[in-house]
Amino acid sequence: MAKPITWAIPGDLDTATGGYAYDRRVIAELQRLGWTVEVLSLGGGFPWPNEVQKADAEARLRAAASDMPIVVDGLAFGALPEVAAELRRTRPLVALVHHPLALETGLTEVQSQALLASERSALAAARSVVTTSPWTADLLVERFGVTGDQLTVILPGTDRRPPARGSGGPVHLLSVGAMVPRKGFDLLVEALSRLADLPWRLTIVGDRGRDPDAAARVDSLIAHHRLDGRIDVLGKVSPGRLTALYDSADAFVLASEFEGYGMAFAEALAHGLPVIGTTGGAIHQTVPAAAGRLVAPGDVAALAAVLRRLVDDHDHRRALAAGARAAAASLPSWAQAGEKFNDLLVLLI
Repeated sequence: MAKPITWAIPGDLDTATGGYAYDRRVIAELQRLGWTVEVLSLGGGFPWPNEVQKADAEARLRAAASDMPIVVDGLAFGALPEVAAELRRTRPLVALVHHPLALETGLTEVQSQALLASERSALAAARSVVTTSPWTADLLVERFGVTGDQLTVILPGTDRRPPARGSGGPVHLLSVGAMVPRKGFDLLVEALSRLADLPWRLTIVGDRGRDPDAAARVDSLIAHHRLDGRIDVLGKVSPGRLTALYDSADAFVLASEFEGYGMAFAEALAHGLPVIGTTGGAIHQTVPAAAGRLVAPGDVAALAAVLRRLVDDHDHRRALAAGARAAAASLPSWAQAGEKFNDLLVLLI
């Protein structure tokens, strides 16, 4: 017998971010395991919906009420504390937290505190809270009032990949992520501007429409440092093109302020790529020391230093690549993620 659940998301499930990719892949695994999944779009505007958008999202959630579980993606869940309290009374309510809304880079203190209060209230209504790393789980307990018995950590899966073949030329650095301030692309450009004497090129892949001001800042910095011929900013690309870019890369770099897990980092490991990143959030739990070098978020000088050694020292790159290949063997699969989600949902029905 099919087991029905509702999976509620803000906007479009096909949006090209790690969070939506997690939703898509886990939903597919649950369907394979016999669940009938109703994907419910809550509309746009999150995490700052206007009154009309918020009322519409709440109405859609109420209309989906039944006695079966409902999973609500955290990008919307934290902004809907009132309807979360209502849903708890009628059906098992699961909050899926990729990373807390209040920790997004670029918020004012007033915005951060407002999201903190809203998300704490919403999470208190959840029967279960799923998050994607032990680091985020600890944070939810410490700052958001989530209890240990509410929490389940379900790591994202990673597809098995052949080792990247590399560029065969100047060191090809690949950076993947939506062009928002948290991803630190501006800091990466600043760091690379200090390596003009070395043979490297950078490809940036990621949605430019999420924050046009952030994208424009990166463009301006590239022009300012006269790096137009060495840095390609591609925007969104097809899955096949992205796989080809990983295959032609010699290393992966992303200067994120923080990550709730870091799916792009895991993908880089799966391709056997040396990784340069930061210690922000859960990245240190995703990238082992043998596979990469992590620096403090925002430290451009330290980022430039580890990049200089990576580009300049072939043996160093080769050693980190071996560490990445070893780490890839222990990355969980999407089948494992789906099975863990299935086990959780079975306990709720």
